[in-house]
Amino acid sequence: MEAPPVTVMPVTGGTINMMEYLLQGSVLDQSLESLLHRLRGLCDNMEPESFSDHELVYLLKGQQGNPFMLRARRSLLHPTAPWHLRYLGQPEVGDKSRHALVRNCVDVAASHSLPEFLNEMGFRMDNEFVAKGQVFRKGVMKVVVSKLLRVLATGNTENTEPLSLSYLVELSVLAPAGQDTVSEDMRSFAEQLKPLVHLEKIDPKRLM
Repeated sequence: MEAPPVTVMPVTGGTINMMEYLLQGSVLDQSLESLLHRLRGLCDNMEPESFSDHELVYLLKGQQGNPFMLRARRSLLHPTAPWHLRYLGQPEVGDKSRHALVRNCVDVAASHSLPEFLNEMGFRMDNEFVAKGQVFRKGVMKVVVSKLLRVLATGNTENTEPLSLSYLVELSVLAPAGQDTVSEDMRSFAEQLKPLVHLEKIDPKRLM
């Protein structure tokens, strides 16, 4: 579900082992403007980037264990932009000294034939959704505020409905493995957003 936008997500190149440091929370619709006002004051002095993306989650089921998951995302605002294919590793949540969830992250640009390629490889689409919102930046940190929309008819991104009465808020940093000090900076920034939103280190397994 974590869904950093395809139009702003940096592509990790070469063989660098990139890790995503992540804190998540939510804010009710009626409190959105207050949060956006706070972010404009705290973040870099530039206009936030708006996005509207369509994400498809693909699974490849093996003989045993959990299925292998990949995420394909395309921009609805920029239809000619490349698709993005994203792999997220298992989160490392056990280390109490880390103030953020940490997981391996591989993000690559792909052609528009990506869905067909994944189907040919044996992947099957499990679910899809539309994410709309804004992206703020504070140095290497990125704050994504997004409304998640359920796609009511497969592939029809015009036919959607909100998943909830709140916005997802994600604070993240992409860094090479071992740069755990960034989680301290993230915690300090998250403190400045309270009480509008409480960003936490959330283990996805606890939500299943």
